[in-house]
Amino acid sequence: MTTVSIKKVTLSYGTKTILSDISLPDIPAGSLVGVLGPNGVGKSTFMRALAGIGDYQGEICLNGESIEDMTFLQRAGQIGYLPQSLPQHTTLIAYEAVISACRAVRPDLASPEVEQMVEEIFDLLGIRHLAFMSLNKLSGGQRQMIGLAQVLVKKPSLLLLDEPTSALDLRWQIGVFDVVRTVVQQRNGICLMPIHDINLALRHCDQIMLLSKEDGLLAFAPPIEAMTQDNLRRAYRVDGRVETCSQGRPYVIAEGALPLTDQKIPA
Repeated sequence: MTTVSIKKVTLSYGTKTILSDISLPDIPAGSLVGVLGPNGVGKSTFMRALAGIGDYQGEICLNGESIEDMTFLQRAGQIGYLPQSLPQHTTLIAYEAVISACRAVRPDLASPEVEQMVEEIFDLLGIRHLAFMSLNKLSGGQRQMIGLAQVLVKKPSLLLLDEPTSALDLRWQIGVFDVVRTVVQQRNGICLMPIHDINLALRHCDQIMLLSKEDGLLAFAPPIEAMTQDNLRRAYRVDGRVETCSQGRPYVIAEGALPLTDQKIPA
């Protein structure tokens, strides 16, 4: 059963503090956590820190062990990190790219076992038709699915998926959430997923981690508690309503942008 402990974490970029003193309550194993907030608030920086590839102050532990004390191979085997950037255009075929990702962290497995794991992931994601296409022949959305396959095939206990649906149409977006939820629940894992589509996150996530530039951690709660009208205004500077659908899930109807306290356009 996966456990993640995040206590008093501070993230900086150069001399500028981005997020300060972030502590989260215990996240139940099997949970999908949507990480929401405006551009530049620190979502991707937070993911890199959790993955052990970004600097931070504070305590981040996975399954009772500090990620700073883990070797690179230990982190790579237990933490599945998918950055925003898509797999590069190369002549490498998709099947080879996923095989290589698995072998990099599971040198103990024989080739037939690795090949079986890769085939299972291609089937799970519904992308078997892409297996023998070179990456430079794939669309952005297709390469995003291959990147996800490279992460899932390693069977990590902690998934950090940074905008995994940004290049996908609605059908594939829903499919990704369904697959990630299935994987996380079957493995008693945990997934944290920064995402810009608020309603997609509210519909599919168990918990919402809401960040704002003024407040830092504004909320960490089930969607219906985290996304209030006031929190929408504070985090996004948007005037709108939070309604409830027939299934009891909240959804946001944006009605207008409020004046920015900082007139700079976010990167």
